[in-house]
Amino acid sequence: MTDEERHAEGMRVRREVLGDAHVDRAVARTTDFTADFQDLITRYAWGEIWTRPGLDRRTRSCMTLTALVALGRFEELAMHVRAARRSGLTPDEIKEVLLHAAIYCGVPAANSAFAIAQETLAEETAGEPGGTQDAESGGTQDAEPG
Repeated sequence: MTDEERHAEGMRVRREVLGDAHVDRAVARTTDFTADFQDLITRYAWGEIWTRPGLDRRTRSCMTLTALVALGRFEELAMHVRAARRSGLTPDEIKEVLLHAAIYCGVPAANSAFAIAQETLAEETAGEPGGTQDAESGGTQDAEPG
């Protein structure tokens, strides 16, 4: 597969998982400085890893949520809670992922994650956009691939 084809496939998956609005914001805020990073995450994170057949998207979302909790990358958690919902996880399944993470990643990290997830799921129920933003969505965080 060519780089262009991998980028196109990555953009398709990125949109399916993160949503068009999120990706449109990220693309609109791309600068000369961030363009190579945007290409990197689109081709590799979304076009190489999220397209592999070995794990389904639900499992990848569970792993992503756990990794974000373990690393304390809470600025990306709301985005990936929404992505997990688009990947088919229910709020109860997200709760179970966070409970599991509490044991292996630490209670303080899971406490923060529960607060963010609860707020994000409440916004979803209320139909309100929002949550934290990162470099991919055009927010204030530096170089987070999401």
